[in-house]
Amino acid sequence: MTGTTIGGTDRPRYRILVVDDERRMIHFIRMNLELEGFLVSEAPNGQVALEKVRDELPNLVLLDVMMPELDGFETLELLREISNVPVIMLTARSEEDDRVRGLELGADDYITKPFSPRELVSRVKAVLRRVDQATPASNSGVLTVDDRLKLDFDKREVWLDGELLQLRPTEYKLLYHLVANAGWVLTHEQLLAKVWGYEYRDERHYLRLYINYLRQKLEKDPDNPHYILTERGVGYRFLDFRRTSS
Repeated sequence: MTGTTIGGTDRPRYRILVVDDERRMIHFIRMNLELEGFLVSEAPNGQVALEKVRDELPNLVLLDVMMPELDGFETLELLREISNVPVIMLTARSEEDDRVRGLELGADDYITKPFSPRELVSRVKAVLRRVDQATPASNSGVLTVDDRLKLDFDKREVWLDGELLQLRPTEYKLLYHLVANAGWVLTHEQLLAKVWGYEYRDERHYLRLYINYLRQKLEKDPDNPHYILTERGVGYRFLDFRRTSS
């Protein structure tokens, strides 16, 4: 991910699109993000947001759930048809079903209102960091798991049955850590810390959802996975393909 620079330096200056029908909330978010050096644009509703995503190509979208006409969930569904831009949902609802629904529709994170400036900035930076560092560099070249699955982490490519898979940055980073530790069990806390950040180590529903996303894309039978195995109550383990192929 790239951004503009500040004062001719190489420090990235990311553009954040804030989508909310409350002027006070937009003002609060704008003020605190601009203090951190972010460029901020705004949209009062979902339809305008979709147009701005196309025209401005923001680095991240802060999307309110409770909006008239086109709510945040509906906006996110339409947004995912045209863009993979990272999205953080802003919601006054604390129910887990609403949080999970946003993640299932393609949100990268959520913040429950009311939130502090510190939490806002921390969440924004965490999501941008995950996207920027979607996969660490690897010197292993092409890894052939079996006759179906090949991975090239130098090029950040995953091939399944001869076709290039389209993986979102978080999916890609999660797969990287699983494959890099093939045959070893990674605990829920380890994976959450490696992929999302240490502050997310207790957010197991993130991990469950993204493991499911990867299984839907990689496995012949996601309900009986071959590659990504569950170690019940502990974590996950990727198929030890090096031992299998030796």
